[in-house]
Amino acid sequence: MLSAQARRTLITVARKRITSELTGHDPGYPDRLPELEAPGGAFVSLHILHGFEPRLRGCIGHITSDLPLYDTVREAAFAAAFRDPRFPPLTKDEIADVVIEISVLSALERITDTRSIEAGRHGILIEHGRHSGLLLPQVALSHRWDRTTFLEQTCRKAGLDPDAWRSPDTVIRIFTAEVFDESSAA
Repeated sequence: MLSAQARRTLITVARKRITSELTGHDPGYPDRLPELEAPGGAFVSLHILHGFEPRLRGCIGHITSDLPLYDTVREAAFAAAFRDPRFPPLTKDEIADVVIEISVLSALERITDTRSIEAGRHGILIEHGRHSGLLLPQVALSHRWDRTTFLEQTCRKAGLDPDAWRSPDTVIRIFTAEVFDESSAA
């Protein structure tokens, strides 16, 4: 578990990286904490509130990284805002409405028994040939998916048949994530 200070630092780093790109001005970044110097995988998800429902506006990350977690989050924040191919680049008009969510990933664990997957607790990475797809644990929670649906949806994200997870040639890896946003990091 990251300390509250580390969580706040990562949220600040992500927001400042996005803002600096939009304004062309380097805002200065918070001090680097020792606990954020270890390499680690992380995803940054951007949401914009529409009514009471948050809508995804970008999500990019690194499953694993040789970079310190501090730098992984900086890179992922930039990519989520400006490089997610599903969305146009974020604009200055949107930044005030963006909620930043960070998922710090555990190490990947290859599994052969899908009964060990807990939808909502585990994220899934599915690989089959040249295809791969990953869904974060909170995706299953937000859609109220059971284990089978979560596996099928991860296959779809990989561009595979929904039942591809049943193939002995499919590699399934699970992970957990420490997930926090600006309200929970405060």
